[in-house]
Amino acid sequence: MRLLPIALVTALAGCWGDETISRYAGRDTVFRLIELDGAPFSARATIQFSQEGAITGQAPCNGYFATQTVPYPWFKAEGIGATRMACPDLNTETQFLTALGEMGLSEVFGDTLILRNDAGREMVFKADQD
Repeated sequence: MRLLPIALVTALAGCWGDETISRYAGRDTVFRLIELDGAPFSARATIQFSQEGAITGQAPCNGYFATQTVPYPWFKAEGIGATRMACPDLNTETQFLTALGEMGLSEVFGDTLILRNDAGREMVFKADQD
């Protein structure tokens, strides 16, 4: 008898469609990184989930993209790619993209997005007002 509730929940989950972070973060919302590993992040870096499974944004120098294939609240940015423009913030951009690729869990609370991993790394984003 215990299998019936599990089967029902599994069946209903398939009816909900998009279970990636885009459903929970808002497809029109652009989040700006404000904190990386407990320290303020002064360069401009954004993230957006405008389509199911799609991650896009602006790193300190370049636009970037990735694929999100695990259901919320898990997070995995796969196949991260970026344009290749040089700028003075290239080291900061590398820190940002490296951290993004290491995240494994996401939480969305209103205008706040938090990405974390089991090693204690954390990225805190706020909905961009610009």
